[in-house]
Amino acid sequence: MSGSAKILTRRGLLRAGALGAGGLVLSGCDRLNDNSGFRSLLESAEGLHLRSQRLFGRDALAREFSPADLSPEFRANGNREVKDAAYRQQLASGFAGWTLKVDGLVEKPLALPLSALQAMPQRAQITRHDCVEGWSAIGKWQGPQLSHVLDVAGLKPQARFIVFHCADRFGSTPYYESIDMIDALHPQTILAWRMNDKVLPEKFGAPLRLRVERQLGYKHAKYVMRIEARESLDGLYGGKGGYWEDSSGYAWYAGI
Repeated sequence: MSGSAKILTRRGLLRAGALGAGGLVLSGCDRLNDNSGFRSLLESAEGLHLRSQRLFGRDALAREFSPADLSPEFRANGNREVKDAAYRQQLASGFAGWTLKVDGLVEKPLALPLSALQAMPQRAQITRHDCVEGWSAIGKWQGPQLSHVLDVAGLKPQARFIVFHCADRFGSTPYYESIDMIDALHPQTILAWRMNDKVLPEKFGAPLRLRVERQLGYKHAKYVMRIEARESLDGLYGGKGGYWEDSSGYAWYAGI
C-alpha cells in the first residue's frame, strides 16, 4: 500500500461528511456553495492530500475499470449547455472550423483543429468521476494525453501551471480551471473528445474536456477553448486558479 493510500481520502471525507452527516441530496455541484461546513471540509483536506500525493503518490494511477462497470446513467456536472453565439455556430457545424489554442509560456503557440487532436496518439480509460456533491459514475473517455499536446507546443522552463479557458460562463464570468505540472504530465490526464465510444455531446463538454482523473469533478474543465501555460496564477481572474475557487472558496487542489 502506498503512503497516499494510508490516509483518509477526500472521497471518504465526501461520503462521511456530505452524505453521512448531512444527508445532502442535491441536483447540482454548485448547490454546496452555501454550506460553509462542506467548504471547510474540502479546504482542510487540501493541504493533506497535496502533500501526500506529491511525496508518496505523484505517479500513482487512478483506478481503471472494465466495460462491464460502466454506469447505466452518467449525470452531467456543471453547465449542460453554452449560450455563446460563436460556440453554438461551431456546435451546429460539428466543430469543423474550431481550433484549440495552446499558448502562454510555450515555444510554439498552436491552433489545433479537432481533427489534429483526433489524429494524435490516443488514450482510452474507464474511470470513476466523483462530484463534490457526493455522487459518482463510471465512464469511458478517449483523447490525446495533455502531455503530448504540451510536448508539441514546447513548454518553457518557467511554466508551472496549465490553465484551461472554457466557452461556458456563469453570468459575465468565464469558466476556467488550472492544474500544476505534475498533474498536467500525468499519463491519465487527457483531453477527451469521446465518451463511452461516442463523440462527446454538449452536456458533457463538447468538443473537448479535461480529464484529470485524480481530482474531483469540478477540476475536469468542459468546453475547453484555450490552454495557457503560466508561471503563476496571480492576476488571473480571482487569482485562486479556478472559477469555483475564486467565487466559492473551493479548494484549488481537489485530489481524491
